[in-house]
Amino acid sequence: MLDGKKISSDTTGMNKLPVSKRVQILSMLVEGSSLRSISRVCDVSINTVTKLVVDAGMACATFHDEKVRNVAAKRVQYDEIWSFTYAKAKNVKAAKSTPDGAGDTWTWTALDSDTKLMVTWWVGNRDSNTGSQFLHDLQSRLANRIQLTSDGHPAYLQAVPHAFSDNVDFAQLVKIYRATPENFKERYSPADCVGAKKKTISENPDSDHVSASHVERQNLTMRMSMRRFTRLTNAFSKKFQTHCHSLALHFVWYNWMRKHKAHGKTPAMAAGLTDKPMLMADLVKILDAREQKEIFTRRAGLLSYSN
Repeated sequence: MLDGKKISSDTTGMNKLPVSKRVQILSMLVEGSSLRSISRVCDVSINTVTKLVVDAGMACATFHDEKVRNVAAKRVQYDEIWSFTYAKAKNVKAAKSTPDGAGDTWTWTALDSDTKLMVTWWVGNRDSNTGSQFLHDLQSRLANRIQLTSDGHPAYLQAVPHAFSDNVDFAQLVKIYRATPENFKERYSPADCVGAKKKTISENPDSDHVSASHVERQNLTMRMSMRRFTRLTNAFSKKFQTHCHSLALHFVWYNWMRKHKAHGKTPAMAAGLTDKPMLMADLVKILDAREQKEIFTRRAGLLSYSN
């Protein structure tokens, strides 16, 4: 009893979808379907799909944080990929009811070149402060000294030594672009890349492995597998938190469920973190276990308060 009201034995507060339906929704999410298309195909409300994104994202973020530790990587490539939340940065001031985090949204990613494991990611601005937080998190997940390769973004020059001190072999692959004419008006066409220069920043990186091709290919995987990264659509993230939840779901699927063509295993298997692929049904079990734990904690708190 609490305030004269009986506490129901069923404290879930919802009619849970069958496992098969949740597996279908989550599978479509990680294969690049939009929320509304999933709602139509699976015959569920858009709010149901959105809630599952949030629940799965929180569970996946916790799962990754606990499981991806002591990674024995040798070479890590990292990069940052652009998207936006609610409105592009130039339109935020004129937009109505803008939520926190509106505007440019950068996702920083660190990829193990050999196993293709996404060791970590970070969402925020494209500055040295965000870069430092991201690299501190990367450093905490590694079991040994590594070689780092990035592009020529200046923020890395401050962030890497701040996170690793001198315990890293760090190089940059600085791309050289052709000068664009003043009358160049194609909005989404970048300047032509005419070359690249390998630049040693600290310690002794192996020049043969100074490359960013693997992590840049991962950028394409992200754009193909998450609808909210698709350009020139209305599928962009409306809330910063939902954007983060979507990323967590994607990377658990990518690391633990999706077999990579480079070695025929999931990246987590190749990195020695597991000996078998995870199934989407396994993720649903993790969601259920998390929900039951929350119910138990909430019920214990209510009973304690009522007594």
